[in-house]
Amino acid sequence: MIALIQRVREARVSVRGETVAEIGVGILGLVAVEQGDQEAAAERLLGRILDYRIFPDEAGRMGRSLRDVGGGLLLVPQFTLAADTRKGSRPSFSPAAAAEVAQALFSYLVERARERYGRVACGLFGAEMEVALVNAGPVTFWLRASPKGVP
Repeated sequence: MIALIQRVREARVSVRGETVAEIGVGILGLVAVEQGDQEAAAERLLGRILDYRIFPDEAGRMGRSLRDVGGGLLLVPQFTLAADTRKGSRPSFSPAAAAEVAQALFSYLVERARERYGRVACGLFGAEMEVALVNAGPVTFWLRASPKGVP
């Protein structure tokens, strides 16, 4: 699984002009499910998202996690992160998991995030979404929890 996380002052997801999820200060995580991903990958990725130190501490360094600052977590499914872009000028989506598998694993990630953290909002799987955010920093990181046997 892949997550592109961004430290935000605020973020929201809209579908057909209606806001379906929003947070204030926290992390926006764009999430992709790859072939071979299982619940263990979702657990590892969630742990990294919640504990990754990207918020400033007293010294102004990135020393605090989402848990430390008590911010919101907005998870948005985005299969395009799993694209193979190594060749040509058109992405291949063959590394992405099938839609049914990806939806189940994304739902599992959201459910576990709500159990482990609580302050969680999410986008709608398969919907044409508009994502608005104010990136603080800007601070953006690409995290990956690989399927078993993949580096």
